[in-house]
Amino acid sequence: MAVKSDKWIKKMSLETEMIKPFAENKQREGVISYGVSSYGYDFRVADEFKVPRKQALIDPKNQKESLFDDYKGDSIVIPPSSFVLARTVEYFKIPRNIITLCTGKSTYARSGVLLNVTPFEPEWEGFATICIMNVSSSPVKVYANEGIGQLVFFESDEQCEISYADKKGKYQAQKTITHSKL
Repeated sequence: MAVKSDKWIKKMSLETEMIKPFAENKQREGVISYGVSSYGYDFRVADEFKVPRKQALIDPKNQKESLFDDYKGDSIVIPPSSFVLARTVEYFKIPRNIITLCTGKSTYARSGVLLNVTPFEPEWEGFATICIMNVSSSPVKVYANEGIGQLVFFESDEQCEISYADKKGKYQAQKTITHSKL
């Protein structure tokens, strides 16, 4: 496996729409950065959020959408020791010989915000549902349409035997914030 460079990410995104919309250059002026970086891509959080209701039992085996309130806005304030679900601005189409690892951005980590996103498996596509957690003891503001996390792309020297698309993964081609499915 080899980490892919900015040149490869640009080429794949422009030729195959691996990332759409694609920010070819790192955007920084007045926003939390997003776009292509040296060996990755900083993705953005959309302006749609799912906020869990207080005192609701959230069961990953039986997650009811009714336990979450919809929120849309230019930013969201996440209370202490809480989380929200969101989705990426970008739609991804991962090639069969690629897997990604996702991490949060250091700007938010320095504010007590952690990000949980699973790897994007070979041939997975969709808007990624992300969990944004505030582990601090203070409320934290998160800005929509700005950078929230980074993807690092790894290319295998051979294609996988069974891709996410082959196994008809339950989160394939998701268009909205998607709750957990069993």
